[in-house]
Amino acid sequence: MEFDFLPNLPKSNLDDRTYKDLVEECILRIPRYCPEWTNYNPSDPGVTLIELFAWLTDQMLLRFNRVPLRNYVTFLELIGVRLQASVPAQTDITFYLTSSLPEPYTIPGGTEVATVRTETEEAIVFSTDEPLTIGSPSLRHFLTAEVADEEPEVLRDRFTNLWTQRSDGEWEGRELSLFNEQPEPGNSFYLVFDPEHELAGNVLAVTFKGEAATPTGINPDAPPRRWEAWNGAYWQSVLIQETDDGTRGFSFSEIRAQGGNPLQGADLVLHLPIHWPVTRFTTYQGLWLRCVYTPASLGQPGYSSSPRIVALSVRAIGGTVAASQSSLVRNELLGESDGTPGQTFQLEGVPVLTRREDEYILIEPPGGLPQTWQEVTDFANSQGEDLHYTLDSRTGVVQFGPLIREPSQIQQQTFLRSRSYLPMGSNRSIAEEISAQDVNALERQFGAVPPRGSKIRMVAYRTGGGQKGNVQRASLTVPKSAVPYIARVINHTPARNGADAESLEEAVMRVPAMLRTRDRAVTLEDFETLTLRAGKGSVARARCLSPTSVDEAGLIRLLVVPQANTEAIARAEGIPPEFFALTPQLQSQVLSYLDERRLLGVQVRCQQPDYVGVSVQTEVALEPEYNNYRAQEDILFKLRVALYRFFNPLTGGPDGTGWPFGRPVYPSDIVTLFQKTPGVRYLGVIQLFEIRQHDQNWVRTLPLDPVINPGPQGLVCSWADNRLRSGHVINLIQ
Repeated sequence: MEFDFLPNLPKSNLDDRTYKDLVEECILRIPRYCPEWTNYNPSDPGVTLIELFAWLTDQMLLRFNRVPLRNYVTFLELIGVRLQASVPAQTDITFYLTSSLPEPYTIPGGTEVATVRTETEEAIVFSTDEPLTIGSPSLRHFLTAEVADEEPEVLRDRFTNLWTQRSDGEWEGRELSLFNEQPEPGNSFYLVFDPEHELAGNVLAVTFKGEAATPTGINPDAPPRRWEAWNGAYWQSVLIQETDDGTRGFSFSEIRAQGGNPLQGADLVLHLPIHWPVTRFTTYQGLWLRCVYTPASLGQPGYSSSPRIVALSVRAIGGTVAASQSSLVRNELLGESDGTPGQTFQLEGVPVLTRREDEYILIEPPGGLPQTWQEVTDFANSQGEDLHYTLDSRTGVVQFGPLIREPSQIQQQTFLRSRSYLPMGSNRSIAEEISAQDVNALERQFGAVPPRGSKIRMVAYRTGGGQKGNVQRASLTVPKSAVPYIARVINHTPARNGADAESLEEAVMRVPAMLRTRDRAVTLEDFETLTLRAGKGSVARARCLSPTSVDEAGLIRLLVVPQANTEAIARAEGIPPEFFALTPQLQSQVLSYLDERRLLGVQVRCQQPDYVGVSVQTEVALEPEYNNYRAQEDILFKLRVALYRFFNPLTGGPDGTGWPFGRPVYPSDIVTLFQKTPGVRYLGVIQLFEIRQHDQNWVRTLPLDPVINPGPQGLVCSWADNRLRSGHVINLIQ
């Protein structure tokens, strides 16, 4: 292991003798110690022995002139540096009921769901972070508005005096228009639910019964509307996929195609936000949903007339809850105390994730009441009676307080120095005071010791973590245990922020930055360093932007790239931008960490970079010896993998540490990259396609200039998507 990043300071050569110097010095001493030895030729056995021992001595001097790297590690231990444990990936898991229930139903926290186990890969287990309550929704208001404001101010109640609610909860009445008679983009209607019912994270099935023979003029495959819920900060999209809309944009085209009647009703499935607070807009209070008429896409028709409904009902069919990659272990018996200080015990599951309030050690003394002990990072501030212990998250080793014995000479010398400053005239001699010291003062116990015979039990802890937990969407489908009333489970979003345990090389890189910042954020570099530390392995890269105007004085803008699983690169699939999305949990974690370390008056804004996709289309000619089909396919596969690795926020760029922020992509980059692959003779025409996000969709275009500029806040990435044609295409020149 080489620490090439350390400064090359002048180092004294403790012994500068070389192998040749050692041999010559030994031969010069032969006449003094052995005068009868006169043959100094290299073929002489004695000279051979001299050369052998000179070589061994030279190796010893080589190590003597270097401070072993192990000493550097020891220095890290002295300042309390520990290797960080792995970080669990996080995602949202959705549970779907077999049928709607009349009463609220709660799925307990810690429910485990896993991926499918194969012959080569073990199942990856996730557990829910908190209980999930699937409630009984009650619709209170149906409101309409001319425009879709961020905070609606002018609303019209359409239920009053027009519709009535039946005993089963369904609202019905006269024919009701969802938008204006002549619909215009921005027309919207709101569904407000009773705030007394817990519905956060629920999956709702909204049943609309439409009026027969009411054509709306839209394309049912691309309806110009969006469904949103107010999460307390902004309107969040709640329609995951178009197939969840059984009304097909209120056209009921699918029902008509099957020969049915819209009066039978069609379901619209909406996945509500996990945090869905009660909000008051104007005089209405409750939980808010809305549907907004949006401008039609290019080449698509809009609403020619307003959709009409005659009945409306809502029921809960499932719920979504946050989950992390972890397995819960309960009531693990670590062993029995022998009453000696500094005892250590080993947990069976490693690595151990960050402990929660209900995860601690319970000591059961013989004949006494159980005691709850507290975990501490070290015993520096622990007194002899404090019920403290330490737990190494990486190795799973539990340690209790040690007994430190201090040499008596040090304490006596300290006492003599203190006595030299006392005023004269003391009646008691120094020798008498030293002999009167208690012998126990030479020993100090840091933290209490479990009594002999006590049973040591870990009440609960979680194990897991690592980049392997960054699974793709729809991977978590197997419940580890049967859950009543649950038909199926799935994760609609990929898991993110999982990170492997810190290596020694990574810790060595981290320590100089830690000592430089002193846990305070002042410079731009300090903010970047502390952001990486705040993520605890979940943040792969951070970029702090300089203020661009006087108005931004005192504002720190951070671009954060979360950690992601890079295994898909080796499969020539790449990593889509959604895997680098900055989750609210990670953003809150970073901001909370920096808030305690920033200067007063400084505001920190955390955001994700502007990701720009790159798709390469080119031709290559291979050397004549590669005219074998398998060899050609192998080279083309390696070239695609190289492109996905090169255009990546984590592994890309010329140095392989991630694509630089704001760096454009040039065709010459492709030429330089392909020249490193043996077998490539020359390249044909290189075309670069850029993929940018517009609204909720990604659009692939051919730039006017053969350069893709992501902008100062941009970052390049690449991934394979057949529908979007975002993958790299490499053809052979025959």
